[in-house]
Amino acid sequence: MKLTLLLYTTSGCHLCEQAEALLLRVGEPVETVEIADDEALLERYGVRIPVLRHRESGSELGWPFDATMIQCWLNEANSAAIRYP
Repeated sequence: MKLTLLLYTTSGCHLCEQAEALLLRVGEPVETVEIADDEALLERYGVRIPVLRHRESGSELGWPFDATMIQCWLNEANSAAIRYP
């Protein structure tokens, strides 16, 4: 089963490490995606990481974010995924 949330990241990114730790604390399972392995991802997210992406809705949340922002964004993204499957 694929996870709903993707976290675009790269090694050595301290902000990405903070984002991943925050997601663990709030209990949101996430699949990390290494952008350095893909030229298109590197071009798209290279200066924006960490970025959360909701797989089904395509909605993105860029850093900085906190637990409250994640929950609000997830509610909106989940609603959009249900309305537009």
